[in-house]
Amino acid sequence: MDRTRLALNQYTVKPWSLREAIDGCIRHGIPSIAPWRDKLAAHGIAAAARDLRAAGLRVSSLCRGGFFPAPSAGERQARIDDNRRALDEAAAIGAPVLVLVPGPAEGASLAGARAMIADGIAALLPHAQACNVRLAIEPLHPMMIAERSVITSLGEANDLCASFASPHVGVIADVYHIFWDYRVEAEIARAGTTIAGFHLSDWRTPSGDLTSNRAMIGDGCIEIAGLARAVLAAGFTGDIEIEILNAALWAGDQELTLRTAVERYTALSA
Repeated sequence: MDRTRLALNQYTVKPWSLREAIDGCIRHGIPSIAPWRDKLAAHGIAAAARDLRAAGLRVSSLCRGGFFPAPSAGERQARIDDNRRALDEAAAIGAPVLVLVPGPAEGASLAGARAMIADGIAALLPHAQACNVRLAIEPLHPMMIAERSVITSLGEANDLCASFASPHVGVIADVYHIFWDYRVEAEIARAGTTIAGFHLSDWRTPSGDLTSNRAMIGDGCIEIAGLARAVLAAGFTGDIEIEILNAALWAGDQELTLRTAVERYTALSA
């Protein structure tokens, strides 16, 4: 895979601060990074923008916004307001994309939750346009429907994205979340240039925390190279993020995790 398009999603090395992650990118020749908001807040927004520029790193995305469904109108508005702040943060550090984890039902029906997600994105769209940041809908694997997202397939994310018909709304193609779908390649082709991010990890049947049990690239059953070919053929031109959320790896040697991930990425043929 093209090393010039490689990006580190910061939660691959979650124990590291933003400063440590920046330094890790420099050591391993990674030209782009995707910070998370908690790491950004700890570092300071202005300091992060300065340090990222000084290191010569691109920013592929900011993680994360979303979580729109809520049990009360007041809480829904609070979440939309927080997403507006996330858009401001993305713009401040030069991130072209804000990744949206849509959110679970929060006591609503699935249809009601999906309507809240659409309403939330619509409420954010003018601010996204003003910030020139793309709102990227990330469908999550169906096993996460009760805790993370009622948007569970790339097809559903494509439908939602298409309803806005805006260059400031796109989708995320994360192999961990979409590989299982027999229509995945057709949906990747359908998404085309609305694909705003491409995330790599691998799948072994998770145990314990469903969110933090992704496998290292090459250690699972996902046909990553084939999905990469499909995403690139669809017209995606952005950075490709290594995003391996794994509690066991977080407890180990972060330098080894990063070195292995870069080696596995480089060995992929797309």
